[in-house]
Amino acid sequence: MQMRYVIDRSVKGVLLLTALVSLLVLMLIGMFILREGLPAFRQIGLNRMFTSSVWRPTIGEFGMLGMVAGSIWATLGAIVLGVPLAVGCALLLAEVAPPSVHRVLRPSIELLAGIPSVVYGLYGMVVLVPLVRRIQVPGNAGFGVLSASVILAIMILPTVTSIAEDAIRAVPRSYREGSLALGATHWQTITGVILPSARSGIVAGIILGVGRALGETMAMIMVIGNSIIVPRPISNNPLTVVLSQTRTLTGNIALEISYATGLHESALFATGVILFVMIMLVNSIARWMLQGKRGT
Repeated sequence: MQMRYVIDRSVKGVLLLTALVSLLVLMLIGMFILREGLPAFRQIGLNRMFTSSVWRPTIGEFGMLGMVAGSIWATLGAIVLGVPLAVGCALLLAEVAPPSVHRVLRPSIELLAGIPSVVYGLYGMVVLVPLVRRIQVPGNAGFGVLSASVILAIMILPTVTSIAEDAIRAVPRSYREGSLALGATHWQTITGVILPSARSGIVAGIILGVGRALGETMAMIMVIGNSIIVPRPISNNPLTVVLSQTRTLTGNIALEISYATGLHESALFATGVILFVMIMLVNSIARWMLQGKRGT
């Protein structure tokens, strides 16, 4: 009995230690990029960074508005295109598909997570960009927000699908049986019982997908166009904003960090700080939404 108690306490201590190490690593990363980015925040100022879209290090201009907007547009596009598909796949795998289909489909979706991002970028350049270029709009080069959003939607699909499926399968069987016993159809049970019960897990999957989309670099460099501008319609039709070229924050760091020095290098680290804060905001908003739902 004493040995079991010692083992339980030891396991608890090890788990606590691993959690603290993870927190420590996160804090060290945050402190490092903040320290390196402080000179840029002091000399440039947050106002100039977020109100200017002019990024020209050679003349001392470090406006990040265009890249912040580009990251947000690409991520929102990925969410709009990818999340419904991912949740639909999760429902199919967890509630509809027979075992034979599940055995084939689940590994196929998981395989998407193992494909390097540069391969997605190559696919986007060779296949997707020419398809988007066929949209008859003056100035449409194929590279832009739409191509980036489609690629990101495919890249976040396995993450969101896997977590959403696990959340759906975790819903107690008694919930399903009770709903069906009351006369609800299978689809009514899914929409009225299963999805609301699995909401927290699905939201967690979406958050991880958003983090993946915000942090993606190589594929974005290859398909988004890398023009440092705020996305805007390229014709009189406001919907053509999705065809606008832009640049993401992560892409800017990858393209310029190899030769940046001085204030330029510090500004790139400040870009990392902004990304860090954006991820924290996404997590905070999601937690607030979940708490609000539970409260009601």
